[in-house]
Amino acid sequence: MSAETMDPAATAARPGPETVRVGRRWQWPRGMWRPDHTSVAPRATLAFALGAGAIASLILQVTVVSIAYLLTGAAVAATAFATVRPRPTRLQIGAVLGALALLAVAAVRGAEWLITLCVVASWFVGSVALVGGWTWTGLALASIALWFTPVRVTGWVRRGRARLRTGRGVKPGRVAAVAAISAVLVLVFGSLFVSADPQFAELFGAVVPDVRVTNPVGRLILGFLVMGAALAAAYLRRRTPRFDAMAPRPGRPVARWEWAVPLGLLDLLFAGFVAVQLRVLFGGDGHVQDTDNLTYADYARQGFWQLTAVTVLTLVVIAAAVRKVDRQAAGDRLYARLLLGVLCVLTLVIVASAVHRMSLYESEFGFTRLRVSVMATELWLGAVFVLLIVAGVRLSARWLPRAVLASAAVGLLGFAALNPDGYIAERNAQRYADTGDIDVEYLRSLSVDAVPALDRLPEPARSCALIGMDVDDGAAWYEYNHARSRAREILRARPVGECTARYSLG
Repeated sequence: MSAETMDPAATAARPGPETVRVGRRWQWPRGMWRPDHTSVAPRATLAFALGAGAIASLILQVTVVSIAYLLTGAAVAATAFATVRPRPTRLQIGAVLGALALLAVAAVRGAEWLITLCVVASWFVGSVALVGGWTWTGLALASIALWFTPVRVTGWVRRGRARLRTGRGVKPGRVAAVAAISAVLVLVFGSLFVSADPQFAELFGAVVPDVRVTNPVGRLILGFLVMGAALAAAYLRRRTPRFDAMAPRPGRPVARWEWAVPLGLLDLLFAGFVAVQLRVLFGGDGHVQDTDNLTYADYARQGFWQLTAVTVLTLVVIAAAVRKVDRQAAGDRLYARLLLGVLCVLTLVIVASAVHRMSLYESEFGFTRLRVSVMATELWLGAVFVLLIVAGVRLSARWLPRAVLASAAVGLLGFAALNPDGYIAERNAQRYADTGDIDVEYLRSLSVDAVPALDRLPEPARSCALIGMDVDDGAAWYEYNHARSRAREILRARPVGECTARYSLG
């Protein structure tokens, strides 16, 4: 249900997507980017961006899951929201906190696949905090807005540097000189104190970053990219584009029967499917055992692909149908609410069926990352359909795109709080206690998040599952990760023994 098509007031006030062409060169629609030939990057912005780049160069290692992700993200956010006007709104503050919360998962969990999802989601949420947007088109363009800014940011920064050179304030050259002298003094006298007192050496080593320059070129490139991202983020806050102008115009309404007949037939088809297949949808264990040539794997996969196909189909149908509804006619609004609402409710029934099927599959064959992720995705899609039902009550959904994005971010944070790798290990450990079946080869592939649950396995299954678990934690404070620290403490207390048994794959 598209915000571009469901809110006539918003779309009527929005400028159209006409573009301007200069010769063969395509340009953005009028009014999207304000002309910018005089704005100047503030001194604080330049300093904060340089600091963000320095932080990334010194402490951030992309391949190491640690608190450095949060610190780097906080430096970029400070550059964008603390150094330029206007002051952030409550919604922007909430989005920034959400983006930082997603980055904070890297300080708590150790599963790299989960951290990757959180970092990507943080990028999307942070982009919305910078640019905003009320339409699907606006949010999609906001997520890649930083890539549209290099030329504009270059001029913005150049004008800022020119003002620094001609102004009466602090000159960049003097700042660099003072920073270099300070660093030399700290290193010289610090090294002397370190050699004089072991306790001070320990304190000094904990406070001063222990930079291991194993890839200096890569670190410099990373720092430069982060600095550029911080400058671009500040520029987008200062000169925010209006990407909603690119959203499609409302569709032309058609006669009621032209959209009501297809929707009515589709509702009947969905209702007939649910009614006839009630035993299949919710038959569960009994249905699988009573049906020839039907396995739990087939039963679960059928439910998942039904959900995927029905979800895509329903979203496409709703988006197309709403564009053809005459929202000025009371009768059309009533029929649209009824027909689209029934379609969403019937889809929710199939969502519940898919969740039930996957639950049976996991109980029978154990839990894996794919299965747990599929279950979480199914639950989130069910929440999206609930939002669609709410939006359909008034046939106005200006808030819907942001609500869907917020539900995805909140759902991912909840998924991280669940600790999927730890949950998988715990459920498989319980299954081993109940049935004696365990797949230690798969359990070895889990991250350090699974160590507390795997530690409760009896020997030799415990040692077989924990062999090769990497719990090495960096000595520097900025490499801290709670999951690694906890796993290291557990394995120090109870070292891994020899794997003296063979386990077949579950």
